[in-house]
Amino acid sequence: MRLNAATTAAAEEALLQCCGSLRWAQRVAAHRPYPDLAALLAAADEASYDLRQPDLAEALAAEYSAELDERAPYAAHLALRAAHAEYERLFGHAFVICLDGHPPHDHLNEVLSGIQSRLANSPDEERAVAADELRRLAGERLRDLAILADAPELV
Repeated sequence: MRLNAATTAAAEEALLQCCGSLRWAQRVAAHRPYPDLAALLAAADEASYDLRQPDLAEALAAEYSAELDERAPYAAHLALRAAHAEYERLFGHAFVICLDGHPPHDHLNEVLSGIQSRLANSPDEERAVAADELRRLAGERLRDLAILADAPELV
């Protein structure tokens, strides 16, 4: 998909796959054309920082909790399921974490330690952490979208 050349509706739909906030997707789509991927990522970051509480709630509602590789030990899956249930009970949304920059062999430890440490956050602290993780995830997903669409032609 070529984001700059796409219709507004198609661009917003593609962007919603990166971040589930309609306001975010509309804002990023509205500032096209982007000269390159770096400009797109900068605009996406700026739009992420400007999310209001209802926008953040909408984006988090579209997320799913981070899962482990199916080859992870059964005990790790059980521990993560219990942690997800407690996290969702405390904070009312899925646990999101961006694993970009972490090698795949560290994902198990990152997810399990991340959720355990974040369970101690206050709701306000966790909202800020989740918003930052969501911003990072959106950037990672935009990069993936660019790779799938042959980056130079995306923007």
